[in-house]
Amino acid sequence: MKLAIKKHDERLKNPPAAVPKEKKKEESTRQVAQAPTNMFFAANTALGPPYHVLVDTNFVSHTIRAKLDMLPSMMDLLYAKCIPCFTDCTIAELEKLGPKYRLALRVAKDPRWTRLQCDHSGTYADDCIVDRISKHRIYTVGTNDKELTRRIRKIPGVPIMKVARGKYTIEKLPDSFD
Repeated sequence: MKLAIKKHDERLKNPPAAVPKEKKKEESTRQVAQAPTNMFFAANTALGPPYHVLVDTNFVSHTIRAKLDMLPSMMDLLYAKCIPCFTDCTIAELEKLGPKYRLALRVAKDPRWTRLQCDHSGTYADDCIVDRISKHRIYTVGTNDKELTRRIRKIPGVPIMKVARGKYTIEKLPDSFD
């Protein structure tokens, strides 16, 4: 036989499941970090020629797959001097991927590119890139990773470069510079 709750029971007046939801809504208020002064009017004035392009592992492999030269393709897209930058985490991630990405590793270790030192533990390149562009918004990020692109879009003023249809494309680049 099932037990029934009486009409005047306290549990019917204040359901316990509703109280924690209200508390969760209050606790989940987000705090937006203050935008730097170079982001006045939502155009990143710190971003200008020569462009520093922070390159991800996906970007290198898609560049090779599309048979593109990295530096000339970047310069054709941006009409200015470009400096491809690779973090230690990106190089380590390419090394972990093994012989399949051997050519991408050789491209990434080219002495013409700038090598950025990482001062954190671990070798997860996506976290490293997001952390670096959050601190210094002087980079354009080259990636084809959808998850990383979604995370970068939350950071204002950071353009994203992709490999699509056999060429490089860019989104969110400010129109003019002073």
